[in-house]
Amino acid sequence: MTSYLLRHARPLGGDPVDVLLRDGVIVEIGPDLDADGAVVVDAEGLVALPGLVDLHTHLREPGREDAETVLTGTQSAARGGFTCVHAMANTSPVADTAGVVEQVWRLGREGGFCDVQPVGAVTVGLKGERLAELGAMADSAAGVRVFSDDGICVSDAVLMRRALEYVKAFDGVVAQHAQEPRLTEGAQMNEGALSGELGLVGWPAVAEEAIIARDVLLAEHVGSRLHVCHLSTRGSVEIVRWAKSRGIDVTAEVTPHHLLLTDDLVRSYDPIYKVNPPLRTADDVAAVREGLADGTIDIVATDHAPHPMEDKECEWSAAAFGMIGLETALPIVQQTMVDTGALSWEQVAEVLSARPARIGRVREHGRPLAVGEPANVVLYDPDAARTVVPGDTASLSRNTPYAGRELPGRVVATFLRGVPTVLSGELTEGAHA
Repeated sequence: MTSYLLRHARPLGGDPVDVLLRDGVIVEIGPDLDADGAVVVDAEGLVALPGLVDLHTHLREPGREDAETVLTGTQSAARGGFTCVHAMANTSPVADTAGVVEQVWRLGREGGFCDVQPVGAVTVGLKGERLAELGAMADSAAGVRVFSDDGICVSDAVLMRRALEYVKAFDGVVAQHAQEPRLTEGAQMNEGALSGELGLVGWPAVAEEAIIARDVLLAEHVGSRLHVCHLSTRGSVEIVRWAKSRGIDVTAEVTPHHLLLTDDLVRSYDPIYKVNPPLRTADDVAAVREGLADGTIDIVATDHAPHPMEDKECEWSAAAFGMIGLETALPIVQQTMVDTGALSWEQVAEVLSARPARIGRVREHGRPLAVGEPANVVLYDPDAARTVVPGDTASLSRNTPYAGRELPGRVVATFLRGVPTVLSGELTEGAHA
């Protein structure tokens, strides 16, 4: 295996040092290291972070390979600095059996650009009627520990309770898409004065907050782990903050788009801004930033949701919900949280690597940049800037809401177990298992 010497990298934004990667691990860190046959990578001015971990990615395979495949999705992830992604279960067939999750897991290993940790469905076929094979998925080669019907809320309180009880047996976690279905029938955007003005059915904040409130109480009652997907409102932040103050074992994520974009963009009626949960108000954006900064919100997760153009280039009401986001996540976290002074690079490593790995129980990722640790490393240039071009992505889909925007930062290199998946900003051949 080729060794790599990262010359003058800045681990977590600190002082420049050399970092030597060999045989899949970090073997030495210090000034002026001897290259000793290693390939030297000029990392002058680059921030070194542990490989990023996404707890919420839609890879679409099997079933919607027109939107994304495990290969193209993980290539996009690598370009974004990710070394591990959790693939959501709303595929076709649904990832509700050991066979399907093992298929997705193996496709990730074969691709070699990013480890893929499948998320198992909570209910059979995402229908919310009976529990899926949670134990069999946990015992499978994929070792599933995160279960979610994401895209659909587990709205039945009895089923949710049973799921929370069941996953305790293998230290799993239920990741809830918090959306009370009766309160959001036909919903198209955030409910408020603007939805009335635009004539679009509103998605009220209380539809999210009511489910989170119920589920943290259920988690407390059964003594289990709950994870809240893509939290988006001030009220949701306050409920999670309250739950944590009671010692309830709850974690929460926010997406990059909810850290940056507001519902005012919907004035354009451009379906590129149609997402679930919807873009919220400027006050909600301020609240989720505060929640991420103070630790109420544990992590940033992309909710990368690729769609073919025909599902987005249509009238608003017929368009699919969702945005791609793997390659723009780190720049948006830089813009909204680092450049504003709300987070340090060390804290970025926590919210985009260490904590998501802990929540998902992924042992090889989210580790410190230290000797003896797995060589999952991303080199990032915070001083670069680029204008987002929809076609400039490894994803099969182009539904980015940032087209034409200038974002800071650029991923220069990504290493998966010491093998580069990205070098000089370009994809390599990957690290095939």
